[in-house]
Amino acid sequence: MKGILGIKKDMTQIFRENGVVVPVTLIDTTDCVVCQEKNIEKDGYKSVVLGLGVKKHPTKPEKGKYKNLRTPMFVKEVGEIDNVKLNDKIEASVFEIGEKVNVWGISKGKGFAGVIKRWGFAGGPRTHGQSDKERHGGSIGSGTTPGRVVKGKKMPGRMGGDKIVVKNLEIVDIKENILVLKGAVPGARGGLIVIKSV
Repeated sequence: MKGILGIKKDMTQIFRENGVVVPVTLIDTTDCVVCQEKNIEKDGYKSVVLGLGVKKHPTKPEKGKYKNLRTPMFVKEVGEIDNVKLNDKIEASVFEIGEKVNVWGISKGKGFAGVIKRWGFAGGPRTHGQSDKERHGGSIGSGTTPGRVVKGKKMPGRMGGDKIVVKNLEIVDIKENILVLKGAVPGARGGLIVIKSV
């Protein structure tokens, strides 16, 4: 398996040779290194921890943990990766143009949202004395039986900030350490993105 960490930079569009316009997301993968290896003898499983960027003011525990390396800004365990060892730098060129990848990110936080925005509820009618209840969720109970609100009821609450995985995105181009992926990628600009081979 192949994997790399990146920073979401921007969205734009490019034209293919046949004139078709393609929306793309730019992912900056500069300074991605292997900062820890996990093995079966010590940890009970095999995995690789990748680091991205350089932390300007690391804490003392971080300095101790990464004493032979520079302290990364972002750290993420990504599972097994082929043919890498501690302190190896991972370049965007490990992937090929046209290859399909799975992309992982944290979606934008929306704050506290009502049921219409969060779950797509229809809301109440706009007429017949409805007053100010147009965007309310309405009744939540189930009558005498079961006489309570069932668990998992869709209600207002915190929206966004979730782990989102988008599968089978095509790598349209690779420019130095910038991966150009077809389509949208979860998260805001400057957010951490994990890219793995399918």
